[in-house]
Amino acid sequence: MPAKCELPGLRFQYPENWTLDDVVHDSHSDSVTVYSPSGAFWSAARYPPSAEPYVLARAVVDAMRQEYDSLEAHQTRDTIAGHELVGYDLFFYCLDMTNTAQVRAASIRGSTCVVFQQAEDHDFEGLGPVFRAMSTSLFSEMQDLPWRSYS
Repeated sequence: MPAKCELPGLRFQYPENWTLDDVVHDSHSDSVTVYSPSGAFWSAARYPPSAEPYVLARAVVDAMRQEYDSLEAHQTRDTIAGHELVGYDLFFYCLDMTNTAQVRAASIRGSTCVVFQQAEDHDFEGLGPVFRAMSTSLFSEMQDLPWRSYS
């Protein structure tokens, strides 16, 4: 049975053997990250509706490029739970291992949401359906909440 994260504006299911961590509420966003037993992770962040999805996705690429000189980034579009998302597929080396990451962003129901997922390449193929299921759960569960309407 999947575990559930039920934060205001960020609700989704995730594998019960993953660890929920890094819940952050600050002046710019609300975010949460879950970690797999192998060290892969999936993160979701909710921003005000004025935040541009492409700009947020590009900011992730720019931050990753500062960390990883060999980063390759390919712009893409995706559809999850009926929502059109913009984003990037990212490929890079970390500790002599090849890694894949994906960032996807969309304006949905009164906010802008960004999802980031990352794993070593040998894990990414198997975790791809798990990442997608978490994203589908998130985008299906997003409520029509005005930004910061909750306490």
